[in-house]
Amino acid sequence: MKALKPWFACCLSMLMLFFTVIPLASAAQDNQKVITVGLSADFPPYEFHKKIDGTDQIVGSDVEIAKRIAADMGATLQIQDIPFDSLLPALNSGRIDMIISGMTPTEERRQNVDFSESYYISRQVIMTRVEDKDKYTSVDSLQGAAIGVQKGSIQEGIAKDIKGAKLTSVDRIADIVLSLESGRVDAAVMEGPVAEGQVANHDDLAITSATIPDSDTEMAIAVKKGNAELLGHINGTLAKLKQGDQVKKFVQDATALNSGEQQKSNNIFTIFWDYRQYYIKGIQYTLLLSAAGVLFGFLIGLVVALFRLSNVGILRWIAVTYTEILRGTPMLVQLLIIHYGIAQTFHIEFSVLESGIITLSINSSAYLAEIFRAGIQGVDRGQMEAARSLGMSHGMTMRSIIIPQAVKSVLPAIGNEFIVIIKESSIVSFIGVADLMFQAQAVRSITYSALNPLLIAAAIYFIMTFVLSKLLGMLERRWSVSDKR
Repeated sequence: MKALKPWFACCLSMLMLFFTVIPLASAAQDNQKVITVGLSADFPPYEFHKKIDGTDQIVGSDVEIAKRIAADMGATLQIQDIPFDSLLPALNSGRIDMIISGMTPTEERRQNVDFSESYYISRQVIMTRVEDKDKYTSVDSLQGAAIGVQKGSIQEGIAKDIKGAKLTSVDRIADIVLSLESGRVDAAVMEGPVAEGQVANHDDLAITSATIPDSDTEMAIAVKKGNAELLGHINGTLAKLKQGDQVKKFVQDATALNSGEQQKSNNIFTIFWDYRQYYIKGIQYTLLLSAAGVLFGFLIGLVVALFRLSNVGILRWIAVTYTEILRGTPMLVQLLIIHYGIAQTFHIEFSVLESGIITLSINSSAYLAEIFRAGIQGVDRGQMEAARSLGMSHGMTMRSIIIPQAVKSVLPAIGNEFIVIIKESSIVSFIGVADLMFQAQAVRSITYSALNPLLIAAAIYFIMTFVLSKLLGMLERRWSVSDKR
């Protein structure tokens, strides 16, 4: 019991820090007028990551428009980088105030959100490999072809209208490029300026001469349904920008800025060294998420295990239901419910980091609960009977005799759970947590290298899990020696 007290004190301190300090920090920010824009920063020249003065920044023509809107409102601008198909859920759940991400105001989208006046008209093109440039010279020539598109985009709708087309819908532009270069798709439907940026940085890609009928599409800014006040501010700023034709200039400036990013070398070692700060920051977030997930999962899992072993029927039922639901549903679904569903239904808005930690904690707790239950049941029943015969209560026996032995016997399994969480924490990049996977995606966008940033991330994940596995093995052998004395 004495050995466990520091652990519980540490865990409780972390819980207090999580549920008090972080909300207080958020409250401090509430004193400032803030407008939050959501965008998918892999869409150059509209929005993309760029290393400026040694720091990662999200730039582009849409970002410039957002800055003007915030300035006209006297507000501080916050930018959230979110996958394109998660932008509308983020807006409707109140996590962002508006979307500026080259979004086309389709009728389907208008049913869920309100749109501003259009601020730019773009054209759609077909991008393919250089050797296939003359093969796909019309939309009809794409019949039956495998076509890559960004999930939830207007291009996805265009590709669906091509007879016999086999669609591959992915989250990011870099994934479309990788699919194209690896031969998984034959062509891709893409915004004209976006495709031009990719072709300028990939010698093996080209834009075909195919013309997509009626493909000129408007771009507009999305706000939550009924938010007329914000929409009025946005339309006012857009009117001023359009009078001076400034949006077009923003696009030209962003195109020039993006063109200057052509890589000197896409060598994997060069990329790692040039963007090491991205990976270091990602490692910090990944370790923080994993440690917090296992720590809180440890506490919750222990309580759930005790409920499961309780003589009280309702507690057993709660524990079984909790464990089965969390083990029987994908972690991504749990993450989206916590981050978007709770905010939309109960108006409780966790930050992306809080949502990530909560998801990893409760998911991990379901598995740890079963580990604890097996550990407690593995302790000889005679020890409970001996302790009770000495006058110890049931609770005291559990705290002083049973649980310490159970925890020690399952520590290797807890360590393995830590390793699993390190790998599975990559899923939180889906909501914008800047973990290792998120940083690797940012490097892909900056360098136009679809594969090497992922290989670097994979190597770092392997090193972290391998080192942790060896440390746990050493710890386990040390405890085994003490048991034999």
